Amino acid sequence: MRVLVIGGGGREHAIVDACARKGHEVLCTPGNPGIAALARLLPSPQDADSLAELAVQEGVDVVIVGPEAYLAAGVVDACMGRGVPAFGPTRAASRLEGDKAWSKAFMTRHGIPTAQHRAFTGLAEALAHAATCPLPTVIKDAGLRAGKGVTIAHTHAEAEAALHDIFTQSGASVVVEDFMTGQEVTVLALTDGERYALTPPSQDHKTIFEGDIGPMTGGMGVICPFPLPADALAVIQSDIIERTLAGMRAEGLPYTGVLYAGLMLTPTGPKVVEFNARFGDPEAEAVLPLLESDLAQHALDAARGQLDPVSVRFRAGASAVIILAAPGYPAEPQKGIPITLPPTGAGEIIYHAGTALQEGKLVSSGGRVLAVTATADTLNAALGRAYALADRVAFAGAQLRRDIGARIGAFPEKQTESDPV
Repeated sequence: MRVLVIGGGGREHAIVDACARKGHEVLCTPGNPGIAALARLLPSPQDADSLAELAVQEGVDVVIVGPEAYLAAGVVDACMGRGVPAFGPTRAASRLEGDKAWSKAFMTRHGIPTAQHRAFTGLAEALAHAATCPLPTVIKDAGLRAGKGVTIAHTHAEAEAALHDIFTQSGASVVVEDFMTGQEVTVLALTDGERYALTPPSQDHKTIFEGDIGPMTGGMGVICPFPLPADALAVIQSDIIERTLAGMRAEGLPYTGVLYAGLMLTPTGPKVVEFNARFGDPEAEAVLPLLESDLAQHALDAARGQLDPVSVRFRAGASAVIILAAPGYPAEPQKGIPITLPPTGAGEIIYHAGTALQEGKLVSSGGRVLAVTATADTLNAALGRAYALADRVAFAGAQLRRDIGARIGAFPEKQTESDPV
């Protein structure tokens, strides 16, 4: 099968890797230096019609769209209009991620559990409401902000500052919602709009510093699987995944692709923190190495409305992802820092997220630069291997968190020279 993957980050590297290891011919635009080792990189048109035309010209069997911005731009619609199967929601259905105010209203309409909230399109009204909210309170930019448009305000002054920042943008809107407590978990569903298959649950670590403090990032590390209780999983399936898919169908917006449910396991049950309309990044880098079955085939089947959930299979064991971020991230990441990668062994892979080649040398080119991933029979072993591999990367000033998995009491096993690499 010939597969076109759209995107150029760590998530797309993981998607390309999952397709390539099943023997598919993989094309990617724009790609990155790591993806180039597995796929043929193509010129990088940015608009939906040009990308769809590229798919037609290359005779691809299926398109897999990575980043949310391409979905919001209507790439899936453009591909479908040209008869090319594309794995992802349409522009209208991707509003589930692209407009948090609409998404929250959708959840309310369909009885999907989430935090109490209010949405605003004006600064004055938002400020007046936030001043009355109990602390901490959550301020969310309602638009696409690549996972970084959220502020947990511990004072009313922090809430006010976050609102002022959001409303510097033209046409801005905001969601102000109650702060939820509990463990956070991500559940991904591969779906054709009716049928779905769940990936193993995972847990991202969003803030830049250990102890879950500091500014929000796109994610600094992931464990998979997260030990999700069976009763909570049953509620997630019935009250969140199935209600969401049924609600989207009922509103004339059938949802195909990956439904990302970011959840909080609150004392009163699982609730939606947010929906995303694609594989998470870095969750994809943790989940896809455990996939035993054929991602490209699943994508094609889902795009055609023929997904067989039973065929979606994951291996036993666990995975861990450690993000190496550039100095200065998330505010002003430094670019152009030389990077030297160590050799990897079975069950180890270093996904490129923000890298480039400069005079033939690998350098940093973004905030989150590398996603260092390892799999093993146990989570503790996977963490140990991932941290040991991350420590062998030569990347001056790299930021990483040493507490990935600590929320559930996981700890990295110390690796020795005799350990497999």
